[in-house]
Amino acid sequence: MALNIKHLSFIFLLSICFFSLNAQEGNVKIDQDKEIDKLIEYKKDLKTNKLYKIQVYQSIDPDKAQREKMNFLNTYQDWPVEIVWNTPNYKVWVGNFATRLEADRALAKIKKDYMNAIIFQPKVEKSK
Repeated sequence: MALNIKHLSFIFLLSICFFSLNAQEGNVKIDQDKEIDKLIEYKKDLKTNKLYKIQVYQSIDPDKAQREKMNFLNTYQDWPVEIVWNTPNYKVWVGNFATRLEADRALAKIKKDYMNAIIFQPKVEKSK
C-alpha cells in the first residue's frame, strides 16, 4: 500500500510538472512604429562606406524626376528614394543596401517596373 502511494505521488508530481511546462507557452506580437525601420536604414548609412544603390530613372527635367520618384514611392515603400543632381541629369536613386546580395534582391523586384534599373556604388566624397 505504501508503494502504491509513492507511485501515485510520483505520477501526480510528474503530471503537475508536465502541465506547468505547457502553461508557460505563449505568443508575442511586436507592434513597432514604421519610423524605426527608417532609423535602421539611416544607421546602416553611418556604419558602412561600401554602400549600394539602385538607379531607376534619369532626366534633364527636375519635374519629371520628381514625378518618377512619386510614382516609385506609390509602388514600392520598402526603400528610401532620393533625387540626385549629377550634371546634366537628375537621377532617382533607391535604397541604402549594405551588401550586393541585398541590392540584387531589391533589383529583382524593381526590374518588373523599371527594366533599365542598375545597381551601383556611389562615390563617397572624403571629408578634409
